[in-house]
Amino acid sequence: MIGRLREGYRRMRLGTRLALGLGVLSLVVFAVVGTALTTYMRDYLSAQLNDQLQVAQIAQSKSIADYGTLQGKRYYRWYNAVYDVSDGAPVLRTPEDAADLPEDTEEFTALAAAQITSGSELTRTEHLKGAGTYRLRACEVEPGVVLVSAAPLEDIEDTVTQLISIQAVTFGLALLALVACGRALLRRGLKPLSDMAHTARGITSHDLTDSARLPVRADGGNGGPEVEELRTAFNRMLEHIDDALAVRTEAEQRLRRFVADASHELRTPLMSVRGYADLFQYAAANAPEERDKHLARLRAEAARMGFLLDDLLLLARLDAADVETPLRMEEADLVELVQQAADAFRAAHPGRPLTVTSGSDPVMLRMDTLRIRQVLDNLLTNAAVHTPADTKVSVEVGRCGTALESATVRVTDSGPGIPAADRERVFDRFYRVDKARSRDRGGSGLGLAVASSLVRAHGGTVELTSRPGATVFTLRIPLGTSPGPADGGPSPSP
Repeated sequence: MIGRLREGYRRMRLGTRLALGLGVLSLVVFAVVGTALTTYMRDYLSAQLNDQLQVAQIAQSKSIADYGTLQGKRYYRWYNAVYDVSDGAPVLRTPEDAADLPEDTEEFTALAAAQITSGSELTRTEHLKGAGTYRLRACEVEPGVVLVSAAPLEDIEDTVTQLISIQAVTFGLALLALVACGRALLRRGLKPLSDMAHTARGITSHDLTDSARLPVRADGGNGGPEVEELRTAFNRMLEHIDDALAVRTEAEQRLRRFVADASHELRTPLMSVRGYADLFQYAAANAPEERDKHLARLRAEAARMGFLLDDLLLLARLDAADVETPLRMEEADLVELVQQAADAFRAAHPGRPLTVTSGSDPVMLRMDTLRIRQVLDNLLTNAAVHTPADTKVSVEVGRCGTALESATVRVTDSGPGIPAADRERVFDRFYRVDKARSRDRGGSGLGLAVASSLVRAHGGTVELTSRPGATVFTLRIPLGTSPGPADGGPSPSP
């Protein structure tokens, strides 16, 4: 039974449980107040009755002293007995009116005897046979004479009973009103929580696979500061979920695009390898003079596919830099490295004008020289591939920052520039500004992505600014020790 009550209580709504708790607390308060009030009223009426007995006995004492018996008007249902105690034992005097004594005077006699030994007034509450409960009081009228008076307690008990009945009805109605009004107020006060629960149910019914944004929020301006604090935290949590879902959606889209592009990029050289292999087999059997040409093309396609796979592997290793770093850090001069890249560019593009600007002092930097050289080669090659043959290219090396704390390399070409819609995506993997350009001329679309990832692995950044006649790629790498695993970057390989 208790288990069922507990289970039913747990299933109640919070407002109902709070209202019931408020009702139980109010019931306890009403019981304490009612008990205290009833006790006080009973004691007050008893004290008044004692005072009435005392006043009445004072008047009756004069009558006994003057006439030897009680004279005058009596109180209704009161009893009076006069005892002679001169011999040490109470002896009841015969009353003038038989109605002055109850049927049984045993309690009167006992109280008179007790008064002889105590020497002071005594008060007791006794049950008189055939009469009910009475308050008895004994006092010495004169030496050797004791008066015992008795007043009924029925009126006091009736008054207390009526008071208890009034309290029960009044407190009961107040309790019902309190629970009903409290339930209504609590329901209104808890409505913001219900609204947040409705919002949460709306989130659970929302298909998170279609969109990265949640269409619901907890609104409202009532409920007090605590509810407002909860609402604010709830909305912040939804914003955090929104951001996480947006990142997840973007990552999934990029992954799908990356897989599709990688598959497409690998499919082209694989089909070429298969085609040239078939041609090589045919030439070996029917046209030996064509065999070397097909073999060279077969090797070129295999090399192209190898470069593509090397770039993909490098990007994967950079993405997992916390597990395995592809960098081998050493102290080197960035100016010298730029000069080497410029010499290689002039050798590969003899007709392309290239100028290098650097200071007289070396720029010592802790870096992986092979990877930074790869970055420089990629940027210079990008300038050569995507601009006309007579476009000027310049490279500037120096320091930047308020305290010259970073090394900077700017690769600038005077070509037509990059459209504004493509600038934010030029560092994405497999992204090409000109989608229709031949892959033999335009590459795989991984050069700038590899360059950006390698610079970030060194703790630096790559920025692009472009307008017709001036496209600038700016590399910034801190001159201090490159970040390691403790502060968010890769550590040098052994």
